[in-house]
Amino acid sequence: MFDWTSTAEWKRLWRYYQVGVVNTLFGYAIFAALIRLGVNVFAAQIVSHISGVVFNYFTYSRFAFSGYNSRLVNFALAYAFNYAVSFVVLFVVRNFIESLYLCGLIATIIASLVNYFVLKGSVFRRKVTNEQGDG
Repeated sequence: MFDWTSTAEWKRLWRYYQVGVVNTLFGYAIFAALIRLGVNVFAAQIVSHISGVVFNYFTYSRFAFSGYNSRLVNFALAYAFNYAVSFVVLFVVRNFIESLYLCGLIATIIASLVNYFVLKGSVFRRKVTNEQGDG
């Protein structure tokens, strides 16, 4: 799962969050540009979300999880799961915290941590080489 003593693991987690910032800016830029062009807010949201998932796949696979095998379909399914986690956390914390901004922040943090483990465990798989027993 997560090797707490591994420097490489902590570096990968750090790269994951660095890429996450870029991914967030990309998705929001698409959304804002579409709104500026007069596109319906819900259409802008879905287009930016889908564009963001594709962009995220390439940035995560090349930077945070370079050297791993992956599939875009699995990545999209992981993001659907991530959306559900975020929704559930938001729904739950909304019952205890009045600030919608704080609720959103908590949901984002929890969902992003869950997403890291989902991506690492079921989307980005270590490439098997001869040295690793592929003999």
